[in-house]
Amino acid sequence: MSSSYPERSETVGEALSRMIASLQAPRVTLREILRDFGDHGALLLCALLTIPFLLPVSIPGVSTVFGLAILLLSVGIVANRTPWLPARIMDRSLDASALKSVLSRGLSVIERIERLVRQRIGVLTHTTFANRVNGMGIFCGAVLLMFPLGLVPFSNTLPAFAILFLSLGMAQRDGLLVIAGHAMLAATTIYFAALAYLVLFAGRSLASFAWG
Repeated sequence: MSSSYPERSETVGEALSRMIASLQAPRVTLREILRDFGDHGALLLCALLTIPFLLPVSIPGVSTVFGLAILLLSVGIVANRTPWLPARIMDRSLDASALKSVLSRGLSVIERIERLVRQRIGVLTHTTFANRVNGMGIFCGAVLLMFPLGLVPFSNTLPAFAILFLSLGMAQRDGLLVIAGHAMLAATTIYFAALAYLVLFAGRSLASFAWG
């Protein structure tokens, strides 16, 4: 079965540059950010929405809004349907100046990755089944991205890179990048499981000490 995702005439880096240039008002909503990118589909939007998480900075409200947006977009990818985003997410106001600064810094990351992208290992990107599996990977990455672990190192960065690799790999037909995305997703899951184990171990140790 053939994939339903068309080739992209514009790279994510080019789309991101246009987005940065369009951020002129003091506040901006996700609806305004995505207004000019509907024709590029859910994959490009998922890639763009990971940018604020790739750098060691924090923008209030972004984790919840962008994370949930990626989650809902991934549902559309898995179902092979046009994604739907609720007004509560689309109309959430964000600091445009802070967002523009983060996106500008993230642009160099995107451009470096895109220089390595090329079409290869087509079996991982050219079928509806493969794209549904990859879409589930993006869904899982979004769930991990939304975990309330903002103070934990790499808790946002690792799942963001997984989503970015999967989105770019699917959009640009790069199966090797898709593999990298799934590998990063597995690494994130292991990292979170290790954190949970350490917390549980520390809790048990404290309880044993307290009740000596």
